Amino acid sequence: MSKSKKPQDPFAAREAENYANPIPSREFILEHLKQVGKPVSYEKLCHKLNLTDEDSMEGLRRRLIAMRRDGQLMSNRRGVYGLPESMDLLKGRIQGNKDGFGFFIPEDGSGDLFLNGREMEKLFDGDKVLARVAGKDSRGRREGTIVEILQRRYEQVVGRYYREQGFGIVVPDSKRIPHEILIPDAQAGKAEDGQFVVAEITEYPSRRRKAIAKIVEVLGDIATPGLEIDVAVRSHDIPHTWPNEVDRETNKFSASVEEKDLLGRKDLRKLPFVTIDGEDAKDFDDAVLAQINPKGGWTLQVAIADVSHYVKIGSELDNEAQVRATSVYFPGFVIPMLPEKLSNGLCSLKPEVDRLTMVCEMEISPQGKTTSFKFYEAVIHSHGRLTYTEVADMVQTAASPVEETIRAKMRERYSSVVSDLDILHDLYKALRAERQRNGATDFDSTETRIVFGENKKIREIVPVQRNDAHRLIEECMLCANVSAARLLEDAEIPALYRVHEGPNPDKLENLREFLKEMGLALPGGDKPTPGDYQHVIKQMGDRPDRHLLQTVMIRSLMQAMYQPDNLGHFGLGFEAYTHFTSPIRRYPDLLVHRAIRYLIRNSKNRHIERQPTAPDLKKGDIYPYDLADMEQFGAMCSVAERRADAAGYDVMDALKCEYMKDRVGDEFTATVSSVTSFGLFVELNDIYIEGLVHITELSNDYYHFDPVRHCLEGERKHAIYRLGDSVEVRVVRVDQEDKKIDLQMVGVKQDSGKPSGHKGKGKGKGKGKGKAKGKPGRRDKNDKPGAGGHKKKEKSNSRKQKPAESNQESKKPKKNRGKKNANKKAVAPKNKAAKRNNRSKTGAKPPGRRTGKTQK
Repeated sequence: MSKSKKPQDPFAAREAENYANPIPSREFILEHLKQVGKPVSYEKLCHKLNLTDEDSMEGLRRRLIAMRRDGQLMSNRRGVYGLPESMDLLKGRIQGNKDGFGFFIPEDGSGDLFLNGREMEKLFDGDKVLARVAGKDSRGRREGTIVEILQRRYEQVVGRYYREQGFGIVVPDSKRIPHEILIPDAQAGKAEDGQFVVAEITEYPSRRRKAIAKIVEVLGDIATPGLEIDVAVRSHDIPHTWPNEVDRETNKFSASVEEKDLLGRKDLRKLPFVTIDGEDAKDFDDAVLAQINPKGGWTLQVAIADVSHYVKIGSELDNEAQVRATSVYFPGFVIPMLPEKLSNGLCSLKPEVDRLTMVCEMEISPQGKTTSFKFYEAVIHSHGRLTYTEVADMVQTAASPVEETIRAKMRERYSSVVSDLDILHDLYKALRAERQRNGATDFDSTETRIVFGENKKIREIVPVQRNDAHRLIEECMLCANVSAARLLEDAEIPALYRVHEGPNPDKLENLREFLKEMGLALPGGDKPTPGDYQHVIKQMGDRPDRHLLQTVMIRSLMQAMYQPDNLGHFGLGFEAYTHFTSPIRRYPDLLVHRAIRYLIRNSKNRHIERQPTAPDLKKGDIYPYDLADMEQFGAMCSVAERRADAAGYDVMDALKCEYMKDRVGDEFTATVSSVTSFGLFVELNDIYIEGLVHITELSNDYYHFDPVRHCLEGERKHAIYRLGDSVEVRVVRVDQEDKKIDLQMVGVKQDSGKPSGHKGKGKGKGKGKGKAKGKPGRRDKNDKPGAGGHKKKEKSNSRKQKPAESNQESKKPKKNRGKKNANKKAVAPKNKAAKRNNRSKTGAKPPGRRTGKTQK
């Protein structure tokens, strides 16, 4: 670059729009450093860019600091700036581990770097950092060292407060944060020993000192009703309060649809749309109507709440919805994506009121194929708020005189819509048959519902029986989602798809070996289809271990996610699939609605219908997104979904531990639901609660883990414990703080623990009940078992099988924080540090153990 002529910034016009005194753009600074090929000082940058006045130089200084903070630049102690990639630096985030070590996850997708405990002393899980490869450790793993911390993940942590030896500490609830945080007495507020608190970090940790914080909120002690939700929400950083700006925007909405909102909409208010949901549902996203087509088949109309009409791009409502990305469901409680005035009010398709909708109208052949479809904006007037139970009572064949009486009464009660429900039911049977012909994978599952007693404590856990009404709505929603995906593909605009790739090659090989052991075969070679998976399910017939076998099959699949690159949906067997039907509670659906509205108002696509009175909408006003935006939205929404799932699991685990704390010493019949190197996870039959039989409890032999056969095999006696075995166990310890239940093997039922020659072909072992879910009541009608989502959990380093001297650090034990169980074998470790070092006694939950939560 010439010294005499000022370099030309291609983004100068943009900078001039944004700043009164424009400075070089980030892109221009980065390009200049690439051309120079070496680090440059701030003073030389000013000279090279011909910045001489004080304001411009100060502006550049601040921009360099911001670029350094964002990881775009790196600087040393001499104030010299360079490109991280030119300095062999990687940008990424930290993934912590309960045992003190961690991993560096690079942004560029290259291999992770192992971080030893000393390196992790100054870091928290989720911190954004710059790192470099330091070599390999003794096990041959690439090891990293942290060069700079760019951004801290946590400003606050939630945990349990303890007073010990004259000072206070908070033990974080998140197992990925093994640090104990110091609390000076003056910063403890009104917190009492043993209470759960929120602590604001005032000094972050270094290699020489622990983190220091002050307590800003006391949540209560472990017996406080609802504490488990308060802790999970804060521990997983789930937004749960509404900013004042959002409240102000929400208050401007009227309580009902206004006349001006009807402009450009098709009037469907006289058509008998109905909603079909769970008994406790309040946010009604969808209404349905099926009519017989005189030419054969049916016309199906799926009307979805038109959230995009109210939540405008760039509004505070939209900004908050982006941050939340999804509603979060807990037993008996929900944190909505949108304020209640919208989610349960103006957007919810309540009966006997006008509501704005986006409608997908489909023509379905007698064989159940979608022959054509179109989308349009409409207004409807729901003719009934029905429940799954009510609809099932009306449309399913009665199995007894009592059921026939109930059926007759319900059909009389809803006589105005019962004929429409019969048409819907006939349509459902055709749709389901067509999907099965196309090879869709239908995994069995048992969902559960928590029944609470007093003080929000579990009274019982009961299975939720899925009926034809659940499946009817599910099929309608699948049709609408597929039609939306086909429209987006046809229009060739950047959009989010719900993508579910096929099985991982390594897991596929293990699955084939396991199925072979169980007398089953998966066809399809290296690339099995959904139909091949369904073929295996049919092979299982009614064998009693079919649920556990299907669990292993689900674990072989990839996680479903949101992304703009459409790779199809393996579990459902669709070439294109998206989420369109739940914009009240999912941000991806809202984005899809915006895309469809843009097409309705601006496109001549054959799959849209615009009303003559509909005003024009510029792309920038309704859908100003490009591919990069969609990639960012996809990653953000996928992370938010996992976050919500993890919080739900934590709450369920806490509630179950609360339920089981008075059952220590009780014995149960159980089914082995997962086998790991450190023991057996078993599910207690009939109460749907899982616990661990640690390998040290199998004291009659040394046991070795076979990951392919999903079993533990004895070294001398060759007894085998495998997935699906029916066993008798005793509850020996319930750790409410770590949310874990320890069990002891009492005995095995017949056909369990047999010598290794037993292949277990043909027949299974246990009942194989399904998993409890974190979301009660309303089922996600777009998701079915087998969607491929499974929650991966970090593995634990198992202890030696025989008792041995503890390898914990030799330091004085802290105050005993565990409650002893009288007359029980298992005793809680005497301090939190000991519990963390010894956590494998209880055991980390195995990868994919929560198969009840599916992600379509």
